[in-house]
This record gives sequence, structure tokens and C-alpha cells, in this order.
Amino acid sequence: MTDVTWEDPFCGEGNSCYRIGVDGEGNSYIALSGQEDMYLTDSREALQQLIRDIKAGKADHLLTD
Repeated sequence: MTDVTWEDPFCGEGNSCYRIGVDGEGNSYIALSGQEDMYLTDSREALQQLIRDIKAGKADHLLTD
């Protein structure tokens, strides 16, 4: 696994907690808190938009099983 530096979890009210991280090459990652071994990676811009949508309550269903 790539060496990822994870930020503190972000937990919205009633939502799953997620974490974002970066590796030494500048790649961005997002994962459910506690499940960092199953992450999504994409361009920084794509993950920033996903995070904005999640925080706005538009994409909560993407983070639940």
C-alpha cells in the first residue's frame, strides 16, 4: 500500500465519517474512517468536488454500505 498521510476524520451529523489523505507524490485519497485500506483515489480536483458535495449533503449515499 502507498504511504498515505491521513487527516483527522470528518464526521457530519448522522453521516459516516471519512478521511482524506495525500501521499508523497501528491496523489489524493478518500476513505471511510477505520477503513483506510479501501480508499478511492483520483485527481485532487475530482476529490475536492466530491468532498464539497458530501459536505453539502448531496452525496451521503456514496459513503454507506
